[in-house]
Amino acid sequence: MTPFRQLAIDICEDAWADGLAFDVICGDEVYGSRTELRELLEDHRQAYVLRVASSFMLTPSPRTRLTCPDAVKQLAGSKRRSQVRSAGKGSKGDHWYAWAWIGTASPRHHLLIPRHLTTGELAFHYCYVPEGQPLTMARLIKAAGLRWPAEECFEFGKDYFGLDQCQARLFTAILRHTVLVMAALAICAVTAAQLKDRTDTQAPPPVRPDQHPPPGPRLIPLTIREVKRLLAAALHRPAPDRHAEHWLNWGRRHQARARWFHQRARLNREYSLVS
Repeated sequence: MTPFRQLAIDICEDAWADGLAFDVICGDEVYGSRTELRELLEDHRQAYVLRVASSFMLTPSPRTRLTCPDAVKQLAGSKRRSQVRSAGKGSKGDHWYAWAWIGTASPRHHLLIPRHLTTGELAFHYCYVPEGQPLTMARLIKAAGLRWPAEECFEFGKDYFGLDQCQARLFTAILRHTVLVMAALAICAVTAAQLKDRTDTQAPPPVRPDQHPPPGPRLIPLTIREVKRLLAAALHRPAPDRHAEHWLNWGRRHQARARWFHQRARLNREYSLVS
């Protein structure tokens, strides 16, 4: 077992030992492919939504085993069985997908299938909900949509804080680097969250594909990346007065305009599906 999979098991066991409870545990294919992790979660009656590869074998009936794509073709091939729902909001609007789910021989296990509205690409999530807990598509979709905040966290940590830019080889040195990076990321994230209402002047999102753009410049709220740039400019880069603020507002204004037009374009493209 790889260190990351063992780490996931250790974290779950430590959390349960401390009396913590999770609503739903999510993970990508690295964790969804591990039988021992799924069995551990089921032994503790822990609901999960784990992404699995297309080669994952599903048991729709006691005497039938199919790969995920074959199961979709035989049991959920019609688009009429799909429901267009949002998996959560992103910086450019809702993440709309067509969702379907397939039952298995076990009443507690299901396969959740999101289909990209433009490309038609499929993904597969193997789900377990213990008896006595609500089993609804909305709950599973909400859990599956949590991958975007997690991916954004890793993206910010790597691209803007150097989480993966450490040349140390000793465990203690790597741990120190990781802790310092995550502390810096946490400081910027908390600052951006506290300033969100004070720095957000965006126009309301469009509601019609033919809606006219709002007049006047608008600004998106300060993001984690921009908070980091402000701190770096204030501490390390001598520059003309208000230089950093000028370019920061220029970028936020451009992003607000681009975000509004992107949302309107998505409405125009998907209006018949989500209206």
